Amino acid sequence: MTLGLHYQKYLVVFEGYSDADWNTLLDDSKASSGYIFSIVGGVVSWKSKKHTILVQSTMESQMIALATSSEEESWLRCLLVEIPSYEKQLPAVLVHCDSTATIAKIKNRYYNGKRQQIRQKHITIRECISNGVVRVDFVCTNGNLVDPLAKGLNREKV
Repeated sequence: MTLGLHYQKYLVVFEGYSDADWNTLLDDSKASSGYIFSIVGGVVSWKSKKHTILVQSTMESQMIALATSSEEESWLRCLLVEIPSYEKQLPAVLVHCDSTATIAKIKNRYYNGKRQQIRQKHITIRECISNGVVRVDFVCTNGNLVDPLAKGLNREKV
């Protein structure tokens, strides 16, 4: 009853991290992905999950992870609007990703892939970016907070 999250009146920073791991296990071609969202440095939402879609590249697995994280961001945005004392005008949420190829692909308006499931993920991310709800930025792998959720830890990180 006495425990909880308490935030000071600082500049509201609502940001997320997204990452995916493709084909780590040799006998399984399904990727795993995850996301972490924080408000003023305090983590409020996180998830790690194995994909149900078979992917053919790292870029496709990262795109699925970004689509999943943008859906969670939309849900969190709606939740924050419901809080009476929270600011009603939220700026675009910065989602960090460690794949430059994926960032370049989602900034392109057209997806030239042949797989409908991946095309739908691309459309989801593009809509969030076009509406000004999400911004995607590059972060190095060592700075990506969700990296341990999506991939196995190597000896140095343990």
